Amino acid sequence: MSDLMRMTGMYSGMDTEAVIQSLVSAKAKKVTDLKNDQKKLEWKQNIWQDLNSKIYNLYSKTLSNLRLAGGYNKKSTTVSDPTKATVVANSNAVDGTQTLEVKQLAKAKYITGGRLKSAYGENLKVKSDNTLGSLDPSLIGSTINVTAGTGDDAKTTAIEVTSDMKISDFVAKLNEAGLNASYDEDNQRLFINSKKTGKENSFNLSVSGYAGGSEAALGKLGLTEAAGASIVDAQDSEIILNGASFTDSTNSITVNGLTVEATALTEGEITISTKTDYQGIYDTIKDFISEYNDIVNEVYSRYNPDSSKKYWKYDMLTDEEKEAMSDEEIEAWEDNIKEGLLRKDTNLSKVLDCLTGSITKGFETSSGTKYLFDFGIGTLNYFEAADGERKSLHINGDADDENTADKEDKLMKALTTDTEGTIEFFAAFCKDMYEKLNDTMQATDYRSIYKVYDDKRLKSEYDDYTKKIKEAEDKLSAYEDKWYKKFSDMEVALSKLQSQQNTISSMLGM
Repeated sequence: MSDLMRMTGMYSGMDTEAVIQSLVSAKAKKVTDLKNDQKKLEWKQNIWQDLNSKIYNLYSKTLSNLRLAGGYNKKSTTVSDPTKATVVANSNAVDGTQTLEVKQLAKAKYITGGRLKSAYGENLKVKSDNTLGSLDPSLIGSTINVTAGTGDDAKTTAIEVTSDMKISDFVAKLNEAGLNASYDEDNQRLFINSKKTGKENSFNLSVSGYAGGSEAALGKLGLTEAAGASIVDAQDSEIILNGASFTDSTNSITVNGLTVEATALTEGEITISTKTDYQGIYDTIKDFISEYNDIVNEVYSRYNPDSSKKYWKYDMLTDEEKEAMSDEEIEAWEDNIKEGLLRKDTNLSKVLDCLTGSITKGFETSSGTKYLFDFGIGTLNYFEAADGERKSLHINGDADDENTADKEDKLMKALTTDTEGTIEFFAAFCKDMYEKLNDTMQATDYRSIYKVYDDKRLKSEYDDYTKKIKEAEDKLSAYEDKWYKKFSDMEVALSKLQSQQNTISSMLGM
């Protein structure tokens, strides 16, 4: 709107504001219509973004995992004494009972140093900001060699002892060399340990350039047993599984599909029982179908909404209409508009084909060609299914599904009698759906990668609306200014005429 000062009806007595608004109403309606169209486009973008997020999650996580047989292989394990070890079985683990002994736990190397002594007085407290030279001036100029690790992976760091090197500096150098080190000022002890457990992660300290030799120099630092240090050597863990010995630098050892986490030594053998978790596989398939149903129902409902609502009759509300309605009424009205925005959308139709295209297909397994109905899974007939749920899949015998709970549970029977063939079918089923979505979610001139709708085109249309609205508002403002100027000129003319009449009347003595 223009910022010009406007003169209205002072001399004419006309309601020029109302007259002008009537004259410009057509152009004002064009601005309103453009803003309403842009708002509906914004709603459409938001709907697509939310729906695309759900579809991409199905594609990238659920289908990506379940298109491989390994996504279904679930094992459950029990340990006769869970205080000694916990065991997780992967898909390669064999069913049955095995024996386990925990002979040794992995440890890191630890040095709890002896109390440090100042060279300047037996009773002087050694603080972290004291220099190493305060322990023994002869340490200055020597080199403390830190070897972290063993074998080809060993890393040796030389720490030059200078006259101004503080104990805190020395601790920092040890940490930089790959160890964990600290100084307890209250107890006046150095604490040093390897960062990881196992012999391969041990460490060694030595000193060169000290007249009394390496052992004597380390003693000045409280790092020898003779100086009061407690030293725990690193060691590997060892378990005996079915009579065979296995070692590792950690307490987690994986053998033939079993990952054993040793927590305490055993007194003799304990047992590990492993079996296929049929219920776990069943729940995996059930969770996938539930996620699929949520998405396909929304896609179908937006593509083919309830026609009885006649969405095309719901126009955008004017400001005056909103003032006469409650917030709940406004929200309900706008929700009706939103429900029909993607009606018969071609992109939705393609997504629906991707999701439902695998439902009736057969897939080869080691047990022959199988279909979903062989596992008691399918859609309900037209009259059984609720509105908007006619594309949903149902599992016969599913206790949580009131429509099919009383039917034969073919899925669980197939899992227990033909586990491999059942997993092969669902892996192929999910792979087929995955590949269809993958083809649909490729980038084009109108859409970004991993999108099922034309996000680039919608953004371009939204930006075009912004430009059109600006142009229409400028034209409206100019059009209003033109009419305000005309009426203002009229008021000025009437003002002059009235002034002239008053002058003549005065001259004639009227």
